[in-house]
Amino acid sequence: MSALKTARIGVDIGGTFTDFVLHDEARGITRTGKRLTTPDDPSRAIIEGVQRLLEETGTAASQIHSIVHGTTLITNTVLERTGAKVGLIATQGFADTLEMGRETRYDVDDLFQQPVPVIVPRNLRRGVPGRIMANGEEREPLDERELIAQVTDLVENEGIEALAIAFMNAYRNAAHEQRARDIVKAAFPDLLVTISSAVAPEIREYERTNTACVNAYVQPRVHGYLDRLTDELGALGFDGDLSIMLSSGGLTTIDEAKNFPVRLIESGPAAGAMAAAYIARQIGEDHLISFDMGGTTAKMCLIEHAEPHVKHDFEAGRLERFKAGSGLPLKVTVIDMIEISGGGGSIAAVDALGLMKVGPRSASSVPGPVAYGRGGTEPTVTDADLLLGYLNPDYFLGGEMALGLEAVRNAVETRLAKPLAIEEETAARGIQEIVNESMAAATRMHLAEKGKDPRAYAMLAFGGAGPVHAYGLAKLLKVRRLIVPMGAGVISAFGFLVAAPSTDSARGYFARLDRIDWDHVNSLFAEMEAAARLMLADTGSGQGEIRFQRQADMRYHGQGFEITVTLPEGTLGPERTGEVREAFDATYRRLFDRVVQNVPVEAVNWRLTASLPAQEISLAHAPVDAPAERPSRSVSFPGFGRMETRVYDRYALKPGTRIEGPAIFEERESSFNVGPDAVVTVDAFANLIVEISYPGLV
Repeated sequence: MSALKTARIGVDIGGTFTDFVLHDEARGITRTGKRLTTPDDPSRAIIEGVQRLLEETGTAASQIHSIVHGTTLITNTVLERTGAKVGLIATQGFADTLEMGRETRYDVDDLFQQPVPVIVPRNLRRGVPGRIMANGEEREPLDERELIAQVTDLVENEGIEALAIAFMNAYRNAAHEQRARDIVKAAFPDLLVTISSAVAPEIREYERTNTACVNAYVQPRVHGYLDRLTDELGALGFDGDLSIMLSSGGLTTIDEAKNFPVRLIESGPAAGAMAAAYIARQIGEDHLISFDMGGTTAKMCLIEHAEPHVKHDFEAGRLERFKAGSGLPLKVTVIDMIEISGGGGSIAAVDALGLMKVGPRSASSVPGPVAYGRGGTEPTVTDADLLLGYLNPDYFLGGEMALGLEAVRNAVETRLAKPLAIEEETAARGIQEIVNESMAAATRMHLAEKGKDPRAYAMLAFGGAGPVHAYGLAKLLKVRRLIVPMGAGVISAFGFLVAAPSTDSARGYFARLDRIDWDHVNSLFAEMEAAARLMLADTGSGQGEIRFQRQADMRYHGQGFEITVTLPEGTLGPERTGEVREAFDATYRRLFDRVVQNVPVEAVNWRLTASLPAQEISLAHAPVDAPAERPSRSVSFPGFGRMETRVYDRYALKPGTRIEGPAIFEERESSFNVGPDAVVTVDAFANLIVEISYPGLV
């Protein structure tokens, strides 16, 4: 008799650590884990972590119902330019679309501006005759002989590993692209082929072509990685479902991930936002800033009414992190967040001007911070946290990894304190203040772009370094309410388990609202709904009734940008045009506090989101029967200096417990601190709810 499959595992690969959460509802078990990431072979850390979880919980691999995984492989491949050699087949005369881009400079004041990177060089881009018009009609048939001649040359003489096909107006009529794909696959069965109408069937040639090229660029590497991971998990005895998180926060199948890997480009960071949304819904917090700080980066996202903000475009591999237009524009749905190079592994150094800088370089997992004792010599944010008293050198990762305090002192003294002629504690405090100010500035900018005030939001802090810096960041933003969930150090992995299996689809059809062919629109939604049902049927991570949400990208006639509008339910038709216009006006007014009268509205793209219900689980557990208070230690708090601080074992705290700061709360994967102006309460879900006072602030 086969074992019942009742366990689920979430796995998050970060730049420094790979995090794990195992949940078995039938046995009432939730167990977390953390291992150093193995950048040379990310699957190695996954296999080792899964094996350990199984041993610790007495679970057989055959009892695992599903494993949900997020990966930074796509992002890293694009950033490091380590993808496949890609060829592009375009409509004749349009092979230079990638080079021309938007025909604008992303920084008009920079005389030495670097050009936006092109993923496919000129010698690998070819045009073939054939033309689809903007209304979807064929003007010129596809030249199949020229197509096969050009592809043969690319494969046999140029040695391409993958091919992208992007024809003019294919979003409106994909017949030429589909025929070209079939011809190429018949001639070269092993060649991976991406067509733009499948990966991004939306208006705008440059973005659609670029998305197809990036998909082809990362596809061979993703195929190899997922095939290898599947084989290695199978060798453990795992025969359940392996799902991958999408950049939009939903879950998809391995086959879909291999076909459209570009949709995973923000896969890892999305999990944290989904976990934050789940916790917000659980505790009834409507306005939340999700703050996720790991070993390499920090990420901030707005969660409103238990839903993260999303957007339908993304720039990968920017030359300038905060300059729009300096990267590769992609038509993919992603969680809308801001990310900065500020993590526990961010390296602090003195620059040529004699100023201390923190990041963007990171010690990552190899060699890691100085405190890890793995060969690191340059002081990092984690090293400063240890020196200031936030971390317990004997209880890092629950005591599994001892931290070297003396080595950190020497590194900070040699690399920072002496060159700057300051005390080592001042140098450590400087590291923390710089990284906290950088995160605060990024958060303010992200909220200001949306017309939001951080003082009106609570903050949820997680990630290995998030709780360590949450109090300092909250003070800079004047956030009054701070929440730190149980298992904060592995909450992103938890996010994989509470995210709903879902899929996002889009179809391009441009028309004025008063001239729309509503039968065509309804057929587009029916087509997307049928495809979504098939995909979700193959997802083993959820069950129940599928929820559909229909939206459209709309704008005033003549505008150069669109807003996404939620459409009314039911069949659309001419009699409902007024409802659609009212939905547009309401959305536009909410975003810009005004509407424009007597100007026609036009729709550009039509979107469908389909999702299954998410599983309800909790990281809360019965408090351990042990003293909650541990030996106190000296901790340096911003604005207060060094203070003798009480230390608590988080696993021993009972719901309803109230503690006044200063205090440190230690758990296996992270540590959280508050100063004397904060009060901490343990809620029913084992979250730490912090109220920070600001005398004189209304």
